[in-house]
Amino acid sequence: MFTIEHDFDATVITLVDEGSVHLEEDVTIQAFEECVTVEQYDPREDRVVKIILSMVQVRELAAALDLPEGVYRLKPKGEKG
Repeated sequence: MFTIEHDFDATVITLVDEGSVHLEEDVTIQAFEECVTVEQYDPREDRVVKIILSMVQVRELAAALDLPEGVYRLKPKGEKG
C-alpha cells in the first residue's frame, strides 16, 4: 500500500510494507524541485535514516530499473545520438 500527498513544496509518497511475515518500517519519499529524499526509521539505531538523491540520480535510478546488468551513462536531456 502507498499514499501520495501534495504539500506546498514537495510531493510526499509513503510506502507501507504489509502482508509479509517480516514487516519493514514505512518508507517516506519526498520529491522537491531540486532533489528527492528517501527516509526510513531504523529501530536498531532508534533514528530516521535519510538519503538525498539529485534529480540526475533519480532519472538514472528509474532507467536502471528496466535495464540488464552492465554499465550505462544516460545522455543529457536534448542531446541527440
